[in-house]
Amino acid sequence: MQDDYDLLIGGGGLAGNCLALALKDCGLNVALIEAVSRQQLHDSPAGDRALALSAGTVIMLETLGIWEEIKTKATAIKTIHISDKGHFGKMRLSAKQQGVTALGYVIAARDIETPIAQMANDAGIRQFCPARIESLNINNETIQVNLKQEEKLIKLSAKLLVGADGGQSTIRKLLEIAQHKTDYGQTAIITTVKTTKAHHNRAYERFTRSGPLALLPIDCYHSAVVWTRNHEEAKALLSVSETEFINHLQQCFGYRLGELSLTATRLAFPLTLIRAEKMLGQRSVIIGNAVHQLHPVAGQGFNLSLRDVVQLAEMLIEQYQLGHDIGDANFLQTYAKTRTQDHNKVINFTHSVVKIFSNQLLPLTALRNSGLTLLDHIPAAKSLLAAHAMGLSEGLSLIRK
Repeated sequence: MQDDYDLLIGGGGLAGNCLALALKDCGLNVALIEAVSRQQLHDSPAGDRALALSAGTVIMLETLGIWEEIKTKATAIKTIHISDKGHFGKMRLSAKQQGVTALGYVIAARDIETPIAQMANDAGIRQFCPARIESLNINNETIQVNLKQEEKLIKLSAKLLVGADGGQSTIRKLLEIAQHKTDYGQTAIITTVKTTKAHHNRAYERFTRSGPLALLPIDCYHSAVVWTRNHEEAKALLSVSETEFINHLQQCFGYRLGELSLTATRLAFPLTLIRAEKMLGQRSVIIGNAVHQLHPVAGQGFNLSLRDVVQLAEMLIEQYQLGHDIGDANFLQTYAKTRTQDHNKVINFTHSVVKIFSNQLLPLTALRNSGLTLLDHIPAAKSLLAAHAMGLSEGLSLIRK
């Protein structure tokens, strides 16, 4: 038996579910495939990681009908304080100065993943979960996806397959799309701390010799920590007691938020810039983390992925309404060309920040600190940087209901 669809989405995480929701009322027959059960996804330690949502991302989530479901779990970022440890350079960005409610928001991955998955389920989107994609068969007219679900083999066919199945994408591997990798030689330590002083919705980005340290506001007296160290230092910090870990963190961050105490497990993620060689296969396209994985320094990973989703959804809806083939090679090439510019811009910016603030050569150290101080006193430059941070400089149109 074979089920036929217009569109198959491989991956029931953030990108996959957002795409399904964006397309739910357009007339396309869509099915979602996810390898991990909803309970496993909810219980995963990765659900504790903090996501920084740019203001532009919030607008897109509002348009998709998602923001209303998650906004009570999100904490607004009213100001951002950027500094270089041991040097004079500092810069501050303020939502009030930019004339906006917030520069962005912080939310635990679990608090956005679970509601979105429930929304996709409530919308009646056909789901195969848990089910693993075993192989693909592609011809000029359709793509066939062969699944394994509870030892049962299922064949699905569609005009287009979207790979939204994350950094270890099975679909990307089956399409034999190569990756380019840049190892930063760093590990991100993720946890949560309680502070004796309220953060007043301020996010901190502190650059250090070993990598950036970010404290992102959660509730009044809690902040999510993303602490980047070289591999050896990270390994040592993960092995010491909680008290010793906090002492090291306090020494690195200082006492702007008073004394710190640990309130969550320490998790570690090696940091590598990964970019797929291409986004397209025959009757297939990969999006989100299947295409790009960024250093967390600028918090742009999910924001960039959601722009992939929105752009693709807009184009699919238009292509379908015109009665054209959604798996047409020229159509998919247009999508890839449209997204490449945004990918290049964000990836190059993030990569440059990592390199500039990890370099301890004296002339560059002096230059970047002077630059931070200068930017802090030039309103136009700060507004441009704030617009970039808020994701409002991309010029994407939005899906309208």
